[in-house]
Amino acid sequence: MQVYPGNRCRKILILLLTLIVGFACETEQAQAFCGFYVAKADATLFNKASQVVLVRNGDKTVITMANDFMGEPKEFAMVVPVPTFISESQIKVVDKSLIDHVDAYTAPRLAEYYDAPPCQEVLVTADRVGTLRQKLSPDVPSSIDLDDFGVMVEAEYTVGEYDIKILSARESDGLERWLRQNDYRIPDGATDVLGSYIKQKVRFFVAKVNLEQQSAMGYNYLRPLQISFSSPKFMLPIRLGTVNADGPQDLFVYALTRRGRVETTNYRTVKLPTGNEIPPYIKTEFDSFYTSMFDRLVEREDMRAVFLEYAWNMNFKCDPCVGMPLAAADLGELGVDWLQLSASGMGRMDYFITRLHVRYDAETFPQDLMFQETADNSNFQGRYVIRHPWRGQADCDAAKAYRKRLAKRQEEEAQMLASLTGWDINNIRNRSGIGQTMPDSEPVIEKTWWDNFRSWLSGD
Repeated sequence: MQVYPGNRCRKILILLLTLIVGFACETEQAQAFCGFYVAKADATLFNKASQVVLVRNGDKTVITMANDFMGEPKEFAMVVPVPTFISESQIKVVDKSLIDHVDAYTAPRLAEYYDAPPCQEVLVTADRVGTLRQKLSPDVPSSIDLDDFGVMVEAEYTVGEYDIKILSARESDGLERWLRQNDYRIPDGATDVLGSYIKQKVRFFVAKVNLEQQSAMGYNYLRPLQISFSSPKFMLPIRLGTVNADGPQDLFVYALTRRGRVETTNYRTVKLPTGNEIPPYIKTEFDSFYTSMFDRLVEREDMRAVFLEYAWNMNFKCDPCVGMPLAAADLGELGVDWLQLSASGMGRMDYFITRLHVRYDAETFPQDLMFQETADNSNFQGRYVIRHPWRGQADCDAAKAYRKRLAKRQEEEAQMLASLTGWDINNIRNRSGIGQTMPDSEPVIEKTWWDNFRSWLSGD
């Protein structure tokens, strides 16, 4: 930061502002970015996308599954391998808004800046704007029933709008036949996958919609199911979903843990590109940009990687924020049981959130996802930056130097966008207005801090 000569009062004001901004934006602890987000890339951008909130504390696991089923409720069936018997008290139905909130809070984001007039008294060097420092025991069933298929129905429950059974089986073909006979519409060819789970001596959590219960409760959509259990295995079964799937699927995993970032142990975990400056016109096309970029990343990794989109120690403020963090009560609904609250209901947010995104099929992901909680509690976010050029008519030496830098910066932004997405560079240059002379009559658009503050409050 450079301060030009001025009167004493102005110098004191600038010093105070510098101290305040420095405290808010540059402390080691805050790791701040000081941007205003203008768009986000949540799970709704992707077709055939399922979402899972995974809470892990020691051997305790709580899995909340959002169903991406499209069709008549009577056609719905869920079959989930689980490592242990599940009692009725370990099953809940939760509101979909909880998962939507986690998704929105952790989504990759676009942040916006407006270049300051270069002739003003307080200058911010170009290389400092838009950069983020990278400091940044279950109940035992009392009885079981054995049928001709070698399938044991260990328990039956109705929870919310779902009829649920807990099964174990001796043979995969017997289990497949039993499921079909009992109107669980599982994919053709599931025998081999079911057999691999049976060899691991797991049980099966199976659910159907109870149409009478759903009608009585007034729901016209399927709410997420949640199961809690204890197991040394920190994993998520995905292979049944690949049997006869119509192309690759997207899965979002939001992992909430006590100490640090979660990663996969049997597949590579790759961080998204982040902090990249891209042309301002992407403000209205961020969805298209992000899906194209993710497609390109998946292709580069031969669809054999899990992508880290967000990792954050929740004792630090999100920056830039795309919403409010979850309240303690909502975290409790998802299974976070270790937060210590004061009498006022407030407390430290002692948890770490990790967002993983994977596109998979049976060939590229032949194994279930195995996880570990790492000791890495550094913050990371997928975020992208647009910087609107200053278009004023001032002609000081700083303005002349700024215009020379601007042409170079715009070309770099175009090249970055082409590299991230694979889009045609000439079309990007044209959309960015590179090489075009701006008319003298173009209005000057310079946002003040209070304009940005009001935009942030209104969510624009």
